[in-house]
Amino acid sequence: MYDTKQKWFKEAKYGLFVHFGLYSILEGSYKRKVTNGLAEWIEHSFDIDPDEYAKLIDSFDPYKLDIDDLVKRAKDWGMKYVVFTSKHHEGFALFDTKYDDFNIMNSPYHKDIIKEVSDACKKYGLYFGIYYSQAQDWHDKNGLWSGKDTKDFHEYYLRKCLPQIKELLTNYGKVDLLWLDTPISMSYEECSNLYKMIKDIRPDCIISGRIGHDLGDYMTTTDNYIPRLTFNGDFEVPCTLNDTWGYSKYDKTFKSADTILKLLLKINNRGGNYLLNIGPDHLGMIPNESIAILDEVADYVNANEEAIFKTFGLPYYPYDIEWGEMTANKGHLYLHILRPKRSLDIQNIANKIKRAYIVDSKQELPFLQTMSCEGYGEIAIDIPKEYHDKKFCIALEYNEDLPIFEAIRDK
Repeated sequence: MYDTKQKWFKEAKYGLFVHFGLYSILEGSYKRKVTNGLAEWIEHSFDIDPDEYAKLIDSFDPYKLDIDDLVKRAKDWGMKYVVFTSKHHEGFALFDTKYDDFNIMNSPYHKDIIKEVSDACKKYGLYFGIYYSQAQDWHDKNGLWSGKDTKDFHEYYLRKCLPQIKELLTNYGKVDLLWLDTPISMSYEECSNLYKMIKDIRPDCIISGRIGHDLGDYMTTTDNYIPRLTFNGDFEVPCTLNDTWGYSKYDKTFKSADTILKLLLKINNRGGNYLLNIGPDHLGMIPNESIAILDEVADYVNANEEAIFKTFGLPYYPYDIEWGEMTANKGHLYLHILRPKRSLDIQNIANKIKRAYIVDSKQELPFLQTMSCEGYGEIAIDIPKEYHDKKFCIALEYNEDLPIFEAIRDK
């Protein structure tokens, strides 16, 4: 079973992913041709010559990037950790590295972004995570490309991958999470030796599931895919606000705040963490749509922290719920009411309920616990008038640690 052995990760539930790099300059198109794929994969999608693509470094100057403000926003949004790209598949490093000149210190910007992220996370009390593409590197002749042959990946692995990861783990203080990605054809020995090196340097650093060969400390799902049922082990779902990860001015398919909130609660219901991505533009500005959505989601998250953080995966509940979602922690079941409701009937719950209350106001609610006409446990709650048209959460408190859900009886 995947087990990070880290209390903070098990309780975090909500984190910010940031994809940023040279691809942000292209904004989703190259030579007037818009990519149908992911913006950060544009070099690969259009098979751009690496030497030609590398010229983007000369115009990389995101002078409006404010890492302090970005991390503070993450905290205000209710997120508990930040994962920032240090090197994506394009091979460009956003940190000061001795092992490749293709890095941010040789751009007009000339600042170590990863140091800024580390400092801001410490300032605002968020856990600090670094994304690093350990196998794909389209700038390097021996780095891997998805769907292409590489002459000598192991040479690249020894010359660039291991030394750069060692830099990331030693130059920025405590690193709480290392988010590795797309191992492709890395051997078991290469992945296991990488895992050992990371743990030798930072024993408490959590390693994502994409290190390869199931060696990660937690399960990383496919992008934007949520387990249908509770997963028995630590896991995380990396998700986008729109369709792409890196910035694209053409991608306006942003999910609504209501949709993001439902996804967060659904992932928490199944025992996982929601790692939600934003992609700053080439100047370093966060898209206005992203800010508006996450501000709105934060209103609910910050009012209902008790029902989101430190929650765990629920046992199997036999019915789909049309009015919202459920989460739980020890001795409490939380009913997230996400559409207008005047009353609520909860079926197939066998716990002996001690009290019910509205989470954000702590207002006690009268309830009736009986047997339904069909012979199942039923809890009936009248919703106060002032909450009829609001999104809010009701807590049910009981003596047992876990909710007891009754299965639908077979003949």
